[in-house]
Amino acid sequence: MRHISDEQRRIRLGQRHRLAPSVRADTPVDIADSVVALHATDAATVFLSLGARLKEPGVDIVERALYEDVGLVRMLSMRRTVFAVSTGIAPYVDASTARAIAAKERATLLRHLEEDGQGLDERWLAEAETSVLAVLAQRGSATGVQLSADVPALKTKITIFRGTRQETVQGVATRVIRVLAAHGRIRRDRPRGSWTSSQFRWSAGEPWPPMPATQAQAELARRWLLAYGPATEADLKWWTGWTLGDVRKALIAVGAEEVRLDSGTGYTAPGDQEPEPESEPWAALLPGLDPSAMGWADRGFHLDSDHRAAIFDRAGNIGPSVWWNGQIVGGWAQRQDGEIVWRLLSDPGSEATAALEVEAARLSEWVGETRITPRFRTPLERELTA
Repeated sequence: MRHISDEQRRIRLGQRHRLAPSVRADTPVDIADSVVALHATDAATVFLSLGARLKEPGVDIVERALYEDVGLVRMLSMRRTVFAVSTGIAPYVDASTARAIAAKERATLLRHLEEDGQGLDERWLAEAETSVLAVLAQRGSATGVQLSADVPALKTKITIFRGTRQETVQGVATRVIRVLAAHGRIRRDRPRGSWTSSQFRWSAGEPWPPMPATQAQAELARRWLLAYGPATEADLKWWTGWTLGDVRKALIAVGAEEVRLDSGTGYTAPGDQEPEPESEPWAALLPGLDPSAMGWADRGFHLDSDHRAAIFDRAGNIGPSVWWNGQIVGGWAQRQDGEIVWRLLSDPGSEATAALEVEAARLSEWVGETRITPRFRTPLERELTA
């Protein structure tokens, strides 16, 4: 087997994830396709991940892709997480992953409705969904609060986990909207407030065209290998949330090729084993949950294990990270006065420090007066903003 070193993996990361200045992109869609999917659990992450990779970063260009051109869409997909993907990749994400999650979301809601004992069933849910779609057809877009005001069924409350220590009363509005979105029948539209807000309006959507799950999994695995390979079975299993059996079938279907890594055996897309030339030195300030940090189960090739406790929370979510030539070397934060500050956890040298100052100024310029607090806060980010 051909050997691909950790150094070569870091070179690939800088090039393929469009982090080196020479490979920055013109459009958000180009960037999303380069990394397959952008984490979107935290609304700000999408903008910050794109801003780090755009030739000319800004809020307007991202909002246009999300809400006007709709070249990017948010989907509940891999690992039951919300991602933003291009409309070109969305059908594969839907058929490989999101469709099964949507079915589980619906089944769970129907079970809770049945257990509540009010006689709410699948017919009731279908009627509530039809009413929501009718309101959106009339309004164009609406918040969850507006939908609840217009659709009386959404004001229903149910008791879940009855008779247990977890018993609680919940409104059904969020659950019904979540199921509709998971099935692609509605989509997240422009939020109330600024671009950092997660209080989305909702608009009608069109379900993605059906295709066999195995075909979609093979295509998604191929795209992932081109962006994140070489990588291991465990990496792909973690990133997708698929079973190990599905991962292995997808790797076989796409013709993935084995390679020897510094840390074991990995896979590349077919014919993708040639070494890539080293790019110019690059620095980056990437947000919490950025795909370049969350793309692998084993991040040893770009992250010193001694740094993990400072920049990850207890649930395994990475916070804002500082990068130099493909390695995480620290973390950053924005203080209440708007200042971008960072702390290095290792010493990458004076060239890195100078480059980071340039990136901090670039980030500060396009973010402007907006203040950013990560949804998942980490020890180092908290210290920097204290």
